Amino acid sequence: MADPFSSQTEPQIEERILGNPNLHPEVAYEWTYGIVYSPKWVKGLTLSADWWHIDMRDIVATRGAQTLIVENPPTPGVQQQGPIVFRSVSSIPGEAGPVQFVIDPSNNIAGAVLEGLDYEAIYILDSTIFGHGDWGRLTSTVNGTWLSRFELQTAPEFKRFGIAGTFQPPGGTLTNSTPWNRANFSIFYDGPADTWMQGLDIGAIVHWTGQYEDDNATLTGSTKLQEPRSGPLGGGDEVRARKVSSWTTLDLILNYTFNLPPPAPAEVPGFAKDGGKNVKMKDGKEKNVVPVSTAEYGCSNWQWWLNNTTVTLGMQNVLDEDPPFVAGSFENGYDESLATIKGRFWYVGLKKRF
Repeated sequence: MADPFSSQTEPQIEERILGNPNLHPEVAYEWTYGIVYSPKWVKGLTLSADWWHIDMRDIVATRGAQTLIVENPPTPGVQQQGPIVFRSVSSIPGEAGPVQFVIDPSNNIAGAVLEGLDYEAIYILDSTIFGHGDWGRLTSTVNGTWLSRFELQTAPEFKRFGIAGTFQPPGGTLTNSTPWNRANFSIFYDGPADTWMQGLDIGAIVHWTGQYEDDNATLTGSTKLQEPRSGPLGGGDEVRARKVSSWTTLDLILNYTFNLPPPAPAEVPGFAKDGGKNVKMKDGKEKNVVPVSTAEYGCSNWQWWLNNTTVTLGMQNVLDEDPPFVAGSFENGYDESLATIKGRFWYVGLKKRF
């Protein structure tokens, strides 16, 4: 924190974020153009793309402690005690006292404009097309987002500035970072129908986040987020802007769902398995036959508990990849909005559908 009115203010001060009963709903205007293509010459392939534009207005945000300190200068000779900035007594004659804390209420003051491209390719390979029986189905998917534009306006009196492809430190108007590119690739195998393997679903997912700019406005002292590539200092002491490295992780998952065949209804005199109807007897008379109720497993039967039960075994971040280092995240050294430090871990799941 930089205080232009006092050299006694600490770099970190208390900022109290308050609610506001006068807030009104945020507003967003958007449009999307999309295309879906399934070529006949490649059976099972589907390609799609969507270009989208979002204009967000009246975003609930705070002005920030730095802005409020600059906009609320102290009165010479008077100890500043609110209503926004609170200072203690100065130990230097003729200089304002250090800032103790700042009151920062929420308001509908921010806006943003976003544009980008969502894309997806799905290919389903059905083994029956080869004419040698059903050996299951293989589904591969690639999808991702390219963020071409992200302009943020923190307050009505400020101009919009670009934040596409940048790290966003905690406490900002938008708490998630905005990398240019993110994508996922997955491949799954489903077992053949009418066999014990029909409940099998096994696959792998690759998550990829492309590189993006670190908090270079803070690191270099530049007033621009992405330029210049080095700080304003001279004499060889420039602090160069840096990029956050890309991050790739691999997940594995196996599901098996038990689908037991229903028990066959037993022959019951006076009942029909194919529905109620009038049946002509040997003596020429007709007899009304009542249908048999649909047979199901009772809850006291182990087959009832096993049927429609899914067992899951999975592992996330199989290669135990560490998140990339982020210099602007002084609290923990990584971007918690896009990455996690929990590393490789496995899990099991059990789901019963009634």
